Amino acid sequence: MSGALHELSAVELTGVIRRREVSAREALEAHFDRIDAVNGTINAVVTEDREGATALAEAADELTMSGGNLPPLHGLPMTHKDTHNTKGLRTTQGSPVFRDFVPTFDDLIIGRLKQAGVVTTGKTNVPEFAAGAHTFNELFGTTVNPYDTSRSAGGSSGGVAASIAARIQPLGDGSDMGGSLRNPASFCNIVGYRPSIGVVPTVPTRNAWAWLNRNGLMARDVEDIALGMTAIAGADPAVPYAYPVTRSFKASLQLDLAGLRIGWSADFGLGVPVDREVVRVLEGQLQLFTDLGAIVEEAAPDLRGADQVFGTTRAFDFVLGLGDVVRKHGDAIKPEIRWNVEHGLALTAQDMIDAAVARTRLDSSVRRYFGKYDVFVSPTAQVLPFDASERYPTSVNGVEFETYLDWMRSATLISATGLPAVSVPAGFSEDGLPVGLQLVMPHGSDVELLQVAYAFEQATGWAKRAPEL
Repeated sequence: MSGALHELSAVELTGVIRRREVSAREALEAHFDRIDAVNGTINAVVTEDREGATALAEAADELTMSGGNLPPLHGLPMTHKDTHNTKGLRTTQGSPVFRDFVPTFDDLIIGRLKQAGVVTTGKTNVPEFAAGAHTFNELFGTTVNPYDTSRSAGGSSGGVAASIAARIQPLGDGSDMGGSLRNPASFCNIVGYRPSIGVVPTVPTRNAWAWLNRNGLMARDVEDIALGMTAIAGADPAVPYAYPVTRSFKASLQLDLAGLRIGWSADFGLGVPVDREVVRVLEGQLQLFTDLGAIVEEAAPDLRGADQVFGTTRAFDFVLGLGDVVRKHGDAIKPEIRWNVEHGLALTAQDMIDAAVARTRLDSSVRRYFGKYDVFVSPTAQVLPFDASERYPTSVNGVEFETYLDWMRSATLISATGLPAVSVPAGFSEDGLPVGLQLVMPHGSDVELLQVAYAFEQATGWAKRAPEL
């Protein structure tokens, strides 16, 4: 069975460890064997701790044999996103200025994963300071797509996504400000889930009131996302936002979609340019919702003002989080980050007022929309996985982009609403490139969102299609 361990889901792998059919040490060996087999091709894992991981796996096996209570992710090997601080393990943020930084603490999401039994094995690649949806940096180079190694794996959680798609691990942690969980999930044919605010608090942080960035999970199937959420979801006193989810992530994922009201839009009601092949693939999947009993209509929430909300909030967050780093290191930091920080420094009081008013209007329009519809469905990404040698796409369908963020509006518009969102595998282009479908529901409807995603996943089976590495 050991030869197939890397193919198992997190639910399956933790199950066989729990039943003593496989040891945590055997699961770890299969994990490292897979890294050795494919990481030279995709460049996803950038730091390893084989000695420390072995000690953790052996301790997990001792706990198994003791007959004690086993945590939900007991013995599961996992690399972590390199922007998440891991105590005693190098965390570079994908930047040369932090090439040797070793934190003395775990970020909350990492601490919760460890408490849940995860065997930490290393770190996965990110764009510098997670800026941009293409995973490359001067320190480790470019992470490529397991489905076509000439293409981007997306970002900023691109190293995690590629690792999961390549069967290095079944589950991984990530973060999402403007699509960093959803975009690489779409590119790599996996699931990327951005929770409601307060579900997975961001601790530590300089701004406890920050709302745009979220920590979440990626996996090859929705069931693994739900399992992982039982471990990392929950309030924390360091963050003032209340925990918004009233249903348990342990709830059944089975849901009858009969009568579910779904609004679909390919252009978000704003004329957002989306690659015609992406639209073709996704429109071919909508009938599945109808077959499951849902009511599908073409309708988008009024997202006017969302660009303003996202742009201003992101700029403010960047200058708060990275302003000191840019001032200290200057041109050693990539230009896209410097641009964001400069934008933040140029913000005026009127800019902040306008963004606050726009956010209030956006919230009202979204609430009205979800008074009529249960789910909003759209493209996750505007483009197919692009040439990995490019920094970012500059146009689609003949429409030229003004900034490096414009090709990500399909994700950033939803980020601006603050709502929970998930990208699920939804098919492949004629050239065999993955396409993701984005599902959005009201704040706090995270369990219901995963249930709808699970119903779609079970009806399609796209997630089972593995890359040929």
